[in-house]
Order: sequence, then structure tokens, then C-alpha cells
Amino acid sequence: MSPTAEAPFGLLAELTHRCPLQCGYCSNPIELVKRDAELSTEDWMRVFDQARALGALQIHMSGGEPLGRRDLPELVEHANSLGTYVNLVTSGVGLTRERLRDLAKRGVDHVQLSLQDATREGNDRIAGIKAFDRKIEAAAHIRDEGLPLTVNTVLHRQNLDNVAGLIAMAEEMGAERLELANTQYYGWALRNRAVLLPTKEQLARADAVVEAAQERLRGKIEIVYVIADYHEAHPKPCMYGWGARQLTVAPNGDVLPCPAATVITSLKIENVQNSSLHDIWYHSESFNAYRGFEWMSDPCRSCPRKEIDFGGCRCQAFQLTGDAANTDPVCSLSPNRQTVDLILDTEMRPAVEPAMAMRKISQ
Repeated sequence: MSPTAEAPFGLLAELTHRCPLQCGYCSNPIELVKRDAELSTEDWMRVFDQARALGALQIHMSGGEPLGRRDLPELVEHANSLGTYVNLVTSGVGLTRERLRDLAKRGVDHVQLSLQDATREGNDRIAGIKAFDRKIEAAAHIRDEGLPLTVNTVLHRQNLDNVAGLIAMAEEMGAERLELANTQYYGWALRNRAVLLPTKEQLARADAVVEAAQERLRGKIEIVYVIADYHEAHPKPCMYGWGARQLTVAPNGDVLPCPAATVITSLKIENVQNSSLHDIWYHSESFNAYRGFEWMSDPCRSCPRKEIDFGGCRCQAFQLTGDAANTDPVCSLSPNRQTVDLILDTEMRPAVEPAMAMRKISQ
């Protein structure tokens, strides 16, 4: 057993990679799990049983779009029967009043609704389909059912100047929580990095707007702001440490220490079809690879910030340096910081402004 591992707090259950949206910032893998390779209803119920036995208190049903699973009501009901807090993470497309009412009766405790921009034109352009009106309707259904609502927006160069409008939309939708998370450059998002990277000036303006809103809405709406760390001197505290609080199960049953861990091609990924969640969480090579601090070398090992940012993101380190054990290159102390500076210099000043490559996912 890993000496540094405590029981996970939550399970992110990626029920499917199928999705009606075509977002160019999607961080799911380039090679998505096909429908015929998804876990069955019985498999997912077994995963939920094992997660609860392991100590997980929350099950976040995500994707893709979890509404694409016909067995979603049964999965919600089973998760609820285990005493877990059930969170539905959705685009809102297909979330009718009747469907939400049924899911609420079966045990959905909370809904997290994505919003791509503050206006119909901007939202639908970024989402790749006409989805804005359906999101507004979904928010009204959630409010009518009395369920807590989190609005989630992935921020990037295309919508960051509208952050004040996004905050206003969350207020109008009746959200108790707003997540403003700058794009993570994995999967499809990495392909579009040159279109998505915000400028330092954009971020400075957004920081001020968010800070003012956090103060104004304190006690009414919790605003969580995930920084765009390419421009920062220190990396973000990714997942609060590797394999520390949460585990992810992909649609095919792969168990991941973080949702993007498949980008680390040198990592041996375990699957729930072959091992229990208990054994994977405590004993697997993948979950123990970067737990705690023993794996670190300098400058991380001797850095007082190692208990704040945990060396940064392992996936980002692998993508930018080829070694997941390296200090995250966004850190100003990293010997590879010039890699990030070069990206900022070249991709923020392209000779020709690239177009967004939309992600079209078959249903």
C-alpha cells in the first residue's frame, strides 16, 4: 500500500465520449472510446460499488455527454442507493424538463452545466452547434427542480474578454457556483492551442473582473477561478497532488489518476475489467508514480512550494519535455521554462491567424 495515499474523495465517471458539441478546447483524448467499447450498465454499477467501498463520497457522471447513455437513470439510481452525492456534468443539450425530473427523483443531487460564452452568437460559435437556448432552458429546469447548479466555462482567447458577461449569465441562471477554468492543453485543445492561448493583457483584465465579482458575490455565488499558468511564475496545484483526492474512470474502464493521464504514454494504465479500484488506487504503478514527494528531483525536491503546487502538472511536463517527472515547465525555476516562453512567443504572434479546428464526434 502506498504510505502517502488516503481514500479518494470522489469518482469522475466518464460514461461516454459521445457529445453533441464540437468544442475546439475539448481536452478528451484524440482517440476517443467508441460506443461499442464503453462499459456496460453492470460494469459501471460494479465500479460505483467499488468506489464507495474505497471511500468515495461523490460520483460525478460526465463524458462527453452523459445524457448519451440510455442507462443513465439506472446508473443514477444505483449511485444514489450507495449513499453517494451524485453530480451530473452536462452540456444541457437533451436535458428536458421530464428527463431532469426523472433523474432528480432517482437521485441526482446537483447539476453542472457548461456554458461556452455569454452571448448566443459566441456560445454557439464556440460550441459548434446551436446550443445556447437549450442551455438557458436547462438552467430553468434545474432551478424549477430545486437542484443546486454549477455553471462551468472553459476560458480562452475567444471568450476571455466576456468574463463579466459570463458571471452575469451565471447570476441570471441562478447558479450557486461558477467555475471559470482556463483551457488545459491536452487532446483536441492542444491542436488548437495557437487559437486558444490568451494574451497576458487579457488575463490581467479578467483577473480584475473575477476578483471584484468574487468580493461582490461572496456568500451568494462561489466563483472558482483556475489560472492560465503558461503566463505565471508558478504552476497551478494540479489535482492537489497526483492520485491524492480523486480518480477517473474512462468510458472503456481505464482508471486514471487525473482525467488527462493518458497523454503520458510511458504510464501503464490499469483497467477495472482486470483489477479492482482498491488495488489500482493503492498498489498500481500508475497511481503511485508521482504520489507524495519522493519522485521529485530538484528544483522541486528542495522547493518550499512543493506542498502548494506539488511540482505542477505531470501531464503538462510530459507533453512539453518528454518526461513526466520533470518540473512543470511553466515554473520559473524549471530548466525547461524556455519551452513555454517559446510557445508564447510563436503562438501568440502567428504569421497567419489560425482557424479553430472544431471537434466533430459521432454519436
